[in-house]
Amino acid sequence: LYFFSQEGILFFYHIKGLHYEMKICADILQPISSLIFSPDYTVLLLVTDQGTVYTYKPAHSGETVKLLDTCSSCFLAADFLTPGNKYCVSVTISGEVQVWLLEDGTCLSKLNLDIEVHVI
Repeated sequence: LYFFSQEGILFFYHIKGLHYEMKICADILQPISSLIFSPDYTVLLLVTDQGTVYTYKPAHSGETVKLLDTCSSCFLAADFLTPGNKYCVSVTISGEVQVWLLEDGTCLSKLNLDIEVHVI
């Protein structure tokens, strides 16, 4: 079970029967607004209120890597493009949709919807 605090700390609870163990996985020092697992559960996107997206790979080193920073506009959300976990999509409140390569955060495509967006 993964969850986050308002202070930007990612926690993991390993629950087995009536026992649990809590571990602090990452501290990104920014309020986290959402967590999204990739379809194969190997990558976790950490989306912040300030427009930054981090990747976290639990099975690997467990460190967070800044993927993208969309601080040029009010950032709303990000999610994986399926199938697979090679790309993600982000959207700003102003309606700018971007497709990103998860490997290195390269922006592959942009589309301006010319409308205000409220949900992705």
